[in-house]
Amino acid sequence: MKKISVAKVVLNMGVGKSGEPIEKAKLALQQIAGQQPCPRFARATQRDWGVHKGEPIGVAVTLRKESAIQLIKRLFAAKGNQIKGSSFDNFGNVSFGIKEHIDIPGVKYDPRIGIVGMDVSISLTRPGFSIRFRSKHKASVGLHHRISAEDAKEFLTSKFGIEVV
Repeated sequence: MKKISVAKVVLNMGVGKSGEPIEKAKLALQQIAGQQPCPRFARATQRDWGVHKGEPIGVAVTLRKESAIQLIKRLFAAKGNQIKGSSFDNFGNVSFGIKEHIDIPGVKYDPRIGIVGMDVSISLTRPGFSIRFRSKHKASVGLHHRISAEDAKEFLTSKFGIEVV
C-alpha cells in the first residue's frame, strides 16, 4: 500500500490572450506530448490586460500511465536531471518550468511555433488515494499515507535518476 507511482503529468502554457499565440501553444504541446491539448478559459474579465471572461488564454494537456513516464524522462533530461528542492510539496506533487521547449529531447525547432516555455506538474499517488474522489463516502487520505516531499524526492531519484539540489 505504500508503493508510489505516477498519477499524471500536466503540461500547461498560459499565453494570456487568444488568437495566434494560442494556436502556436497548441502546436507546441501537440509536438511534445503527441496528444491534442485543450484550451483553458479566463474566469473573469481583466480590463487592464485586455482579457475577457470566457476567452481562451492558455492550453494544457494531461498524460497518464506509460506515456506520462516516457514524457517525464524527456522533461527531466531537458532540465539536466536536476530539480530544486522547493519544487516539491507535501501532497505528492512536483512542479517546475521549462523556458524553451526545444530543450526537450526529440523536439525540433519549428519556425511556425518559435520558442515557447511551459509549466510542468507531476502528481504522484499511492494505492487508496482514490477515496478522495469517489461519489459515496468520500474521505481524506490519512496523514501517514500521504506522500511527503522526502518520499517524492526519494521516488524520483530512484525511478528516474534525478538529482535534487
